[in-house]
Amino acid sequence: MKILLTGSAGFIGFHLINGLIKRGDDVIGLDSVNDYYEQSLKYERLEQLGFTQFQISYNSLCQSTKHSNYRFIKLQLEDRENLNTLFQTEKFDAVCNLAAQAGVRYSLENPIAYMDSNIVDFINLLEACRHYGVNNLSYASSSSVYGLNESYPFFTSDNVNHPVSLYAASIS
Repeated sequence: MKILLTGSAGFIGFHLINGLIKRGDDVIGLDSVNDYYEQSLKYERLEQLGFTQFQISYNSLCQSTKHSNYRFIKLQLEDRENLNTLFQTEKFDAVCNLAAQAGVRYSLENPIAYMDSNIVDFINLLEACRHYGVNNLSYASSSSVYGLNESYPFFTSDNVNHPVSLYAASIS
């Protein structure tokens, strides 16, 4: 199976990549390698997977030196043109989206950056899946989708009027 995994240089993404590689899937990891978390940690994870920081450049697909079934691309999901080119070229069977801007406090301090990352970027990914026939999408939800929910514990059905829920329902 050919899988695109976004947020692949993050902690969870790194571990999922390792599992998919061992399982024998053909995997492309995508990450913007932004500076919200320490970039050196992300580059250390990428190095463990067979990439040097110097071989990674924006919108350039790199082959792992350690795993023949793993490639990496540094790309921002808001870059629709290059994202669509990647989908058109690679013809993914599945997408796993772990890319998100973490931190509820950050969303209050920087709402535009937060919305761009967690809503606009996700919609760009949904649209690429729709236009290029990817019917298998896994999404690790951001805590922000629960909004100002006061009930506990949270359930995915709590916020059916959230923009992501409404958009997902409209394209189903």
